[in-house]
Amino acid sequence: MARYYVLITVICFFTLSAIAQSVSSERRGFNHDWRFAMGDVKDAELPGFDDRNWKMLDIPHDWSIADLPDQSDHDVTGPFHRRSMGGTSTGYTVGGHAWYRKTFVLPEGDKGKLVSVLFDGIYMNSDLWINGHHLGNHPYGYTPVYYDLTPYLNPAGVPNVLAVQVKNEGRNSRWYTGSGIYRNAWLHVTDPVRLPQWGVFVTTPQVSPKAAVVSIAAAASNALSVTATGKAEIRILDANGKLLQKITAPFNIPAGDTTAIQRSIRIANPRLWSPDSPVQYSAVVAIYRDGKLTGETITRFGIRSIHFDAANGFLLNGKRLLLKGGSVHHDNGIIGAAAINRAEIRKVELLKANGFNAVRTSHNPPSAAFLDACDSLGLLVINEAFDMWQRPKNAQDYHLYFNDHWQKDLRSVVLRDRNHPSVLLWSIGNEINERADSSGLLLTRQLREEVRKWDTTRPVTAGICDFSDFPEGQRHWDETAAAFDILDVAGYNYQLKTYKSDHEKYPTRVVVGTESFPLQRFDNWQAVEQYPWITGDFVWTAMDYIGETAIGHTVMDNEKDGGALEWPWFNGNCGDIDLIGGKKPQAYYRDVIWNRSKIAMAVHAPIPKGLTEVVSKWGWPDERQSWSWPGQEGTLLDVNVYSRYPVVRLELNGQLIGEKSSSPETRLTASFKVPYQPGVLKVIAMEDGVRKDSTILQTAGKPARIRLTADRESIRAQRDDLAYIRAEVTDEKGVLITDPVTLNFTVSGNIDLMATGNANPKEMRSFTQPNCTTYQGSCLIVLRPTGKAGEATLKATATHLPESNISIRMK
Repeated sequence: MARYYVLITVICFFTLSAIAQSVSSERRGFNHDWRFAMGDVKDAELPGFDDRNWKMLDIPHDWSIADLPDQSDHDVTGPFHRRSMGGTSTGYTVGGHAWYRKTFVLPEGDKGKLVSVLFDGIYMNSDLWINGHHLGNHPYGYTPVYYDLTPYLNPAGVPNVLAVQVKNEGRNSRWYTGSGIYRNAWLHVTDPVRLPQWGVFVTTPQVSPKAAVVSIAAAASNALSVTATGKAEIRILDANGKLLQKITAPFNIPAGDTTAIQRSIRIANPRLWSPDSPVQYSAVVAIYRDGKLTGETITRFGIRSIHFDAANGFLLNGKRLLLKGGSVHHDNGIIGAAAINRAEIRKVELLKANGFNAVRTSHNPPSAAFLDACDSLGLLVINEAFDMWQRPKNAQDYHLYFNDHWQKDLRSVVLRDRNHPSVLLWSIGNEINERADSSGLLLTRQLREEVRKWDTTRPVTAGICDFSDFPEGQRHWDETAAAFDILDVAGYNYQLKTYKSDHEKYPTRVVVGTESFPLQRFDNWQAVEQYPWITGDFVWTAMDYIGETAIGHTVMDNEKDGGALEWPWFNGNCGDIDLIGGKKPQAYYRDVIWNRSKIAMAVHAPIPKGLTEVVSKWGWPDERQSWSWPGQEGTLLDVNVYSRYPVVRLELNGQLIGEKSSSPETRLTASFKVPYQPGVLKVIAMEDGVRKDSTILQTAGKPARIRLTADRESIRAQRDDLAYIRAEVTDEKGVLITDPVTLNFTVSGNIDLMATGNANPKEMRSFTQPNCTTYQGSCLIVLRPTGKAGEATLKATATHLPESNISIRMK
């Protein structure tokens, strides 16, 4: 590819209700009052089935994170089972079969309207029935599930029953999936003359700081038996809701047909969307028939341009932007895969707060709520579709359904997500086994063309690795060239060593590092900074996740090593951010590499005599931001200082330990050996003989208090909001106590204690219990409103410590 140039405006619609981009005024929330039961229940699809004894709950819901029933079984701990079918891949959680049922009544005003249901994701193999009529089967767990209910509904005022059977069975994933209706759902009620689901597409064929042309393409459909005549009114609003432009487009749609409505509008002096300034406009498309408003769709969008080529790299709005990326799986830590809106927002907030400007949704499409948050907060996205095509990675995975379903699944992802400004690249696959074979090359073309059928405004990529999945020596890296020739941007997984040599062979190839090892982060970032054809680096991973247990491990050489480690490990342990949202040691180094901070310090945990530390490819040495090592007095500890300053000076209790240089040649690292003594370890940054900066680590005293910190002082009194509260045990001076302390929690007010947990990757426990033991000083409590306003209080207690309280306002 010599050049790939795109000018694009897409939807940037973010609301706390996590509505997808093309949002009809008749779209109704469908998350509340579901009944749920595990197992194969006979006749549960029938409307007359008695479900009064089933559990009542709200979705999004993930049953895999719930405690297993037999806690007396030594193979069961909380939601984990040693004989889990998924094993290390799914973090020893279990799936199974389950049913959901919802009864709803349509009001008289809905008579004559079209009614459909949309689920943003059901994991997996879902079958749906409405009033006993089978609507269909949807195998893939990560794409929207959409059905027309109209022909099978009861008259207004008469109850309807929607039944959903979910089957998460066998070995179907390489990571934790969750189970059930784990994303949002909506009921669509529209006029027969309407804008269908995902029927609005906003682009900008021209963008500059002085002016932009906004193109709105809409598909209007007519389900009547007669021709429909009317008009579409298109309004463009600025970020404050001020009307900028209004135009109309008349239509005349034959019975049962669809017509295209397309208009362009010029915007003067647009505010351009970027990660630093995610400004949103709104396009309102209203449908009028016989002079009456019959439907309206609101699309918030951001104006931007993107450009990829080997000479300039990636340009956003005409300026080079280096992609500071991380791959993420879709779960939300201790609440499992439930894509509750606030959980998805918090995930993006954490990524942004830790310096990421881009994320790769590995290896599946994300929730609409996640993309809404990326749009609003400013996080670029590689939106990935599949982890396998025709050849399996697990016996019961999506390869069983690929041939029959890939086109529909890919189409629904592109249609749903093509208006998000955050979506930068479409990734059609990850480490596909047949990537270099004739069958794989044919599929690469077919998938690329399917994407382009629905969106030509973004490049297509795929994450491609070496041939370690083939017998050694059978295949060679250069055989990937044919696949890269089909793709617009080449996704490299762990190929730092080929960056320079490949550019010499393929000088027009544009590369993004779709996966990289944490231990190689300095060299990978050096490549991004030095070579324009390397557009960014996406570390594996940005955040810890359940499953792929302990691939990011660090062990002694007398312990079991390998790929994934077994029970009781349940966490991948390779993230820059831990399972409860805390910063891990490698992230402090990354901050210095990205020039987000000038100096950081880490202390390596003592290594027993005669042993050697073994760090996995996705791991990190056992460093900690701590100077509390009781019993190690006199032991030489390794201290790494990461610094952008040329000279660093290390002191212990005011006594000089040493002075060393730090530079790119030393990988921005100065290493010291320090005999441990309690007190204050201080590093001083020097430049031209002048003290410029400093940071300290201080030995903790005795446990004295419980510190509770909420992510927000007030939240909405809605089930899609959450309060995240970090509990830490400190000494009198506020220094973190790293030894474990068990805390007990009680809540009062209109709020539920949803989950508790810590960041220990191998402490299997129940996430639903009102207690938790701190790990390296902290743990997390997640509270969920019941739906009523007021004030709620969390109380934390521990033996020999005063109780601590924190209040949360719910509006």
